[in-house]
Amino acid sequence: MSDETWLAIDTATDVASVAVRVREQTFTRSIRGARQHAAQIVPLIADVLKAAQLPLDQVSGIIVADGPGSFTGLRIGWAAAKGLLHGRRHASLIAIPSLLGAAHAAGVLTVAACYDALRGQVYGAVYEFTEDAVKTLVPADVFTIAQLAAAAPRRPELAVGDGAARYRAEVQQWTGRPPVDLDALPPIAGSLLALYEYEGARSPRADTSVAEPVYGRPAEAQVKWETRHGRSLPHSSR
Repeated sequence: MSDETWLAIDTATDVASVAVRVREQTFTRSIRGARQHAAQIVPLIADVLKAAQLPLDQVSGIIVADGPGSFTGLRIGWAAAKGLLHGRRHASLIAIPSLLGAAHAAGVLTVAACYDALRGQVYGAVYEFTEDAVKTLVPADVFTIAQLAAAAPRRPELAVGDGAARYRAEVQQWTGRPPVDLDALPPIAGSLLALYEYEGARSPRADTSVAEPVYGRPAEAQVKWETRHGRSLPHSSR
């Protein structure tokens, strides 16, 4: 990252984390419990900046976890990132998929990352890592485990995430190894910082006022509204 200092925020799942790197040292903080995200994300950011002895105005930009993932969680993380960048024209917003962060945190070369999407499905993707690059073998989408396995060009070494843990038997049959849940991974925000340097990982969002995460699919409330009214919810993002 040269002389730039980035703050990373991940709120795509039940486990939220933030991280900042100062020179060669990375500071991370995390909490578990989706209901805590809205109240605790800003104090969590303040805590990690304090631990790093880094004022917010010295942060070059924010790396925020992109979806798919928890609709509410993603909105909280992105709102925090936009709020911290408001009025700072020279600070940047970079989006990196949280699924990619989870895969990187696993520490193996070929990884399937799966977040629980309910309805018997996962938000899933498969990635292959080299020393300084990542290749997306299966782009993030909504799958059953069987569909994700069929889409993968080869069997991954490991599957990680709460979706992988929920469908443990199917995942183990596919990969040959038990899945790794989110609690067993290092904080994903730390991986987002590391992935900034990887070719094929990051996506700059030039206009932070209109940038939105990739939710994966509409929120349940939006689906119910559209079903009831027979039309798209006004100003909705898909």
